[in-house]
Amino acid sequence: MKSLILSGKGCTVFDSSGQIVYRVDNYNCKCSDEVYLMDFTGKLLFTIRRKKFKLVRLWEGYRSFNGTVNDEDHKNPSFQVRKSFRILRGESICEVTVWLAKDEPCQYYQIETCPGMSTFKIADKLGRHIAEVKRKQSKCGISLGDDVLTMVVEPQIDHSLIMGLIVVYSLMNSKM
Repeated sequence: MKSLILSGKGCTVFDSSGQIVYRVDNYNCKCSDEVYLMDFTGKLLFTIRRKKFKLVRLWEGYRSFNGTVNDEDHKNPSFQVRKSFRILRGESICEVTVWLAKDEPCQYYQIETCPGMSTFKIADKLGRHIAEVKRKQSKCGISLGDDVLTMVVEPQIDHSLIMGLIVVYSLMNSKM
C-alpha cells in the first residue's frame, strides 16, 4: 500500500474526476491489525480492526461519529466480516453483518469473488448486487495494474460502508 503519509501504509481513493474521496492508513508499517478509513479532509469514518481467533478470519468496523478515534465509538461494531470456505466448490465467501442503528435489525451481505480475476461483488441477502469492484482498464482494454480498481455502487447504499468492506476484503486477501 502507498500512503499520503510518509511513515504509514495506506491507499487513496479518487472519484471519476480525479478528486480524492477516501484515504486509508494504518500509520504503522509493520502491522495491519488496525486501519483507518477517512474522507478527503482526513475526518475518520471507520476504524477497522482484525480480531484474533485461531481459525477464524474476522474483522470489525467501528463507525466514528465525531471524526476522531474514541472509546465510545468502539463499544459496538458497525459491521463484521468473516471469511468462510466452501470446500466442495473450492471458493471462499466473506459473510458481512451490518448494524445500522440500535433499533433496526442487522443486515446481511456477501462478498463474492470471481475465481482467477481481481473482480468481486457485494450482494445483499437476496443475491442482488449492490457493489462491484474490478481492475480498471484503459479504453483499449489494457489493465492499469493490480492496485488500480474501478468501483460501481448502487446509489441508495452508504458508499463509506462499501469502501470499508472493500478495505477489509483487501486486507483479508493480502491486497493492501
